[in-house]
Amino acid sequence: MTGPAIQEPSLDEQIAAYQREYGDLDPQVEKVVSALGRLNRRMNVGYGRQLATLGITNAEWEVLKTLVLAGAPYRMGPGELAKRLGLTPAAMTHRIDRMAGEGLVTRDRDESNRVRVIVELTDEGRTKWLEAMRMASDFEGDLLQDLSADERGVLGELLIRVLRRVEDAQPDAGGRLSDLD
Repeated sequence: MTGPAIQEPSLDEQIAAYQREYGDLDPQVEKVVSALGRLNRRMNVGYGRQLATLGITNAEWEVLKTLVLAGAPYRMGPGELAKRLGLTPAAMTHRIDRMAGEGLVTRDRDESNRVRVIVELTDEGRTKWLEAMRMASDFEGDLLQDLSADERGVLGELLIRVLRRVEDAQPDAGGRLSDLD
């Protein structure tokens, strides 16, 4: 049984508290960074709920997405999958085992190199990916409905500039650095 939800302070309240405790705070910078953090958390909750209706987890979604990004025939070795997702080989093996059991991927020996294993997206996995994309597209369209096409373009460019700055400063922080290109 859960109690009443704890009310998060507004961004203005949060920034005022930060300024009270740390006088050198730039309120404009903090407003942007705090808004991005909150937006990210709330979007992740929304995506997680959508994926749950499809019977897949965010971790499984990441594998499906990575295989689709690889292009047809949607195949990749588990080592490369692990690198792209920033996972250990053991964690990747566990994830692939679970997904193979759910019929989302297959894991077979490479015919040209019997030592090498290939993970391939199944029709069921592709169907789940497509449905998740449809749901996400609707969610994201609703999220940005108050912005004009020009505003969306400007916002996208600004966010990419900030993201590139973070990637340049911390190239090892994400496990994947080329998924925006």
